[in-house]
Amino acid sequence: MLAFSDGLFAIAMTLLVVGIGVPTLTDGGDEGELLDAYGDLVPEVISFFISFAVIGRYWVAHHQFFGFLRAVEYRLIAINLVYLALIAFLPFPTGVLGNYFENPISVATYAIAVALVSGLEVVLFWRAYHAHLLVREMPESVYRWGALASSLPVVFFVLSVPVAFLSTGVAVVFWFLAAPVQLLLNRFRPAEAADWF
Repeated sequence: MLAFSDGLFAIAMTLLVVGIGVPTLTDGGDEGELLDAYGDLVPEVISFFISFAVIGRYWVAHHQFFGFLRAVEYRLIAINLVYLALIAFLPFPTGVLGNYFENPISVATYAIAVALVSGLEVVLFWRAYHAHLLVREMPESVYRWGALASSLPVVFFVLSVPVAFLSTGVAVVFWFLAAPVQLLLNRFRPAEAADWF
C-alpha cells in the first residue's frame, strides 16, 4: 500500500510541471520576446513550487503516519484511496492557480482542494487510532493534540477562501500562517507526544 501511495505521489509531483506552458514565440531567435514570455510564466512557476512543497509535505507526513501503523484494514485502505485521489487531483487546481492567480475562484479552488487533503489526513489518523491499528496504544491526550495539529492546515486553507475574494495575495499568505501557529501549539504538546511526533 505504501509503495502504491509513493508511486502516486511521485506522479502527482511530476505532473505539476506539465502545468507550466512552454512559451510560443513568433521569432525563436528574439531574446527579448523569450524573456517577456518567461515573465508571463512567473505565476505558473510560483504555483508549481508552492504545490511541490505542499505535496512533498503530504508525502513526508504520509510516511510518518505509516510508520505508526502495525496493520492496515479495508476501511483505512478505502480512506487512503480517497486521500490519494485528491493528491492526484492537485495538479489541476495548481494549473488553474498558475494561469489565473488574480482570480479569487482559482485561489479558492486550490485552497478547498488542499483543505480536503488535509482533512483526510485527520480522518486517516482518526481511523487508525479508533481501529487500534497503531504500533502501540497512543495516549488520548497525544491523539487529541495530534488531531488538532493535523487540523490546522484545514482551518487556514478554508479561512483563506473568503479572503481570496478580497485579495488573492493575502489569501495565499493565509496558507503559510499555519506554520507559526503550529510552533505555538507545540508549546502545549503533551510530554508523551515526543515518543510519537
